[in-house]
Amino acid sequence: MPVVEPLPALHIVVMIRETADPLTLFAEWYAEAGKSEPNDPSALALATVGPDGTPSNRMVLLKGYDAAGFVFYSNYESRKGRQLVAHPKAAMLFHWKSLRRQVRLEGPVSQTTAEEADAYFATRARGSQIGAWASDQSRPLESRFALEKRVAEFGARHLVGAVPRPPHWSGFRLQPLLIEFWQDQAFRLHDRLEYRRIAADQPWTTRTLYP
Repeated sequence: MPVVEPLPALHIVVMIRETADPLTLFAEWYAEAGKSEPNDPSALALATVGPDGTPSNRMVLLKGYDAAGFVFYSNYESRKGRQLVAHPKAAMLFHWKSLRRQVRLEGPVSQTTAEEADAYFATRARGSQIGAWASDQSRPLESRFALEKRVAEFGARHLVGAVPRPPHWSGFRLQPLLIEFWQDQAFRLHDRLEYRRIAADQPWTTRTLYP
């Protein structure tokens, strides 16, 4: 008869600690990621949907979060900008490899106010501000020289004084209706905790998911 090897004992290092508000748990994990991730703990994968229903994904940086939602900034004329304006729903994924954790979020998207966008734009490095004017983001680029020429032109236009925010550059805010916390565990028996609500003004419900 074949010998059946016993399953090895599970070694669960850290279980997800449930909190009443998922933002409290996110804040704890985000702070830990800030100490351990070698580069950009604020980086997240942002998924949007095109006019034909085809999904599109790319990395962006989180620039703030609170009870109102999770904020990032972009050129509104870029592919993701146009998709979000036309179909204001999105999904986010944070993956912190050093912690063996990830957080997924899904929900409707709204545009930030002009005042919020102005305040954040003013904190950007001057080179990034000029770049926001010079880049026709997501559209065909004939050559690197053409981009450098546009950067020089807009740099000359805004040589003195503060660089104003381009009218086509602003922010988006995702208001999560779903937040899932994932913690790596031995033998792929991962720990998953889901928070869900039917609307932004409704209470959260939680459930543990199979790996």
